Amino acid sequence: MTTYSTAHYFLEALVDLGVDYIFANLGTDHVSLIEEIARWDKEGRRHPEVILCPHEVVAVHMAAGYAFATGRGQAVFVHVDAGTANACMAIQNLFRYRLPVMLLAGRAPFTLHGELRGSRDTYVHFVQDSFDQASIVRPYVKWEYTLPSGVVVKEALARAAAFMHSDPPGPVYMMLPRETLAESWDAQQMPAYPPARYGPVKAGGIEPARAHEVAEALMAAENPIALTAYLGRNPDAVAVLERLALACGIRVAEFNPVTVNIPQDSPCFAGGDPSALVAHADLGLLVDTDVPFVPQSVKAADGLRWIQIDIDPLKADIPMWGFATDLRIAGDSAIILRQVLEAVEARGDDDYRRKVRRRIESWEPLREAGQARRRAAATERGESGAINPAFLFSRLQALLSEHDVVLNEAVRNAPVLQQQLRRTKPLTYVGLAGGGLGFSGGMALGLKLADPARRIVQVVGDGAFHFAAPDTVYAVSQQYRLPIFTVILDNGGWQAVKAAVQRVYPDGEAQRADAFLSRLRTGRQDEQRHFIDIARAFGAHGERVSDPNRLDEAITRCLRAVDAGCTAVLHVDLVPL
Repeated sequence: MTTYSTAHYFLEALVDLGVDYIFANLGTDHVSLIEEIARWDKEGRRHPEVILCPHEVVAVHMAAGYAFATGRGQAVFVHVDAGTANACMAIQNLFRYRLPVMLLAGRAPFTLHGELRGSRDTYVHFVQDSFDQASIVRPYVKWEYTLPSGVVVKEALARAAAFMHSDPPGPVYMMLPRETLAESWDAQQMPAYPPARYGPVKAGGIEPARAHEVAEALMAAENPIALTAYLGRNPDAVAVLERLALACGIRVAEFNPVTVNIPQDSPCFAGGDPSALVAHADLGLLVDTDVPFVPQSVKAADGLRWIQIDIDPLKADIPMWGFATDLRIAGDSAIILRQVLEAVEARGDDDYRRKVRRRIESWEPLREAGQARRRAAATERGESGAINPAFLFSRLQALLSEHDVVLNEAVRNAPVLQQQLRRTKPLTYVGLAGGGLGFSGGMALGLKLADPARRIVQVVGDGAFHFAAPDTVYAVSQQYRLPIFTVILDNGGWQAVKAAVQRVYPDGEAQRADAFLSRLRTGRQDEQRHFIDIARAFGAHGERVSDPNRLDEAITRCLRAVDAGCTAVLHVDLVPL
């Protein structure tokens, strides 16, 4: 009889599920897993590669970046309740991104007197024992479970993988008691649970009648529009949406986009302001978007007919949503839009195609005016110590490749980045989907891990930079040779906080006193803000630029460093708060 620990079968299950990486911040609860990995290494057995992350926010966001690029969820190991708490904000982001990840946390030992292998043997095992550890992340996971016995470890992990990859995908959470991982089991008691038989459920298309109904509505409309945010998580959907937009004369806008949903050089791309489109539209298409616009700012939307196509049309995990739609369709947008496109192409005659062509041509003056505004904004360089964000982003646009991936955590400057830093290829842009800042550093590392040949550019505000555990980002970058390019936008604080106060109290005391409690600079002569030193501590190339005339040469040096295999950080002094 051959026996192994639960930890051994746990690793076997991860291999069977195709997990490539374990992003880990380990603790006393992982001793059996650490022992098994060491034994497997001695025997030359392949197991998921362990990426050690000194902070959990980076570990989870690395898994997010890897899943964003590949579509495949990975494992994240965290330490009991403390590690779960540190991971929670990142898990909330993944939940809103709809990205798969398997968050695996230990549990404090449940035996106190040495009854079982793994019993409590240190002070911390008592204070890390909580009544409801899963409550920390419960609102943001699709499935949770405490492993009750090693005999079901493979089945439980297969179940977790099925949940995280089923549409809409998302995080799952499993807790692993220390004694359970240390149990021994006969190999014959551990059958396999292959994904082919225990795998995820995927969304599909719709019946032909509804596809024809959508096609008829689009063809009858004189000014149809489409709003989307995360359709482009499936690269195939990007091309389908553009083909449908060209076939029907649909203007497409992205409000708070998560990724590239339509090439920004398409004649149908209409920018990021839905209000300008809604006011003149007679039919609206909502495709894979959580927040198509802010309702109180777009009153004209109430009078429009809306068709919704979404992997998650009900938004079941947003307690109050508030967007009226006349036809709601759940499914895979790439498949459904292709069905609609086929119906349009079958029905459209030469007269219809000529009408659509004239409509698209009529948008050219608007496109030219928009381009002129972008160029005009970019010509304003700013001055020393106060570089204009539009100018900075225009220079990045000039110096980056269309294949480089840009992560936009510019927060209040995010719309300016979207206008100036144009993306035309699927999955070359990552915006914020969730409610937690500090995502871009870890996601940049995960994207680089998934696609080492691709250049990854992280653009982050100084306020958000603090949230990202930057020392961990650059420590991991150095240890695992994952060079990324970070551009820090330093305006001295949180512009988003200031703007929020101004929206609600435009004539209030805070406005009159210019006292928004959002500045991170004091103005003292002895004050220092050397963000690049954090990166330099871990071998990165670092520069600070305050003069707009020196921006190009600084960006170029940083890109050369990244291309040579060294992470680079550029600290840019923007117009201050």
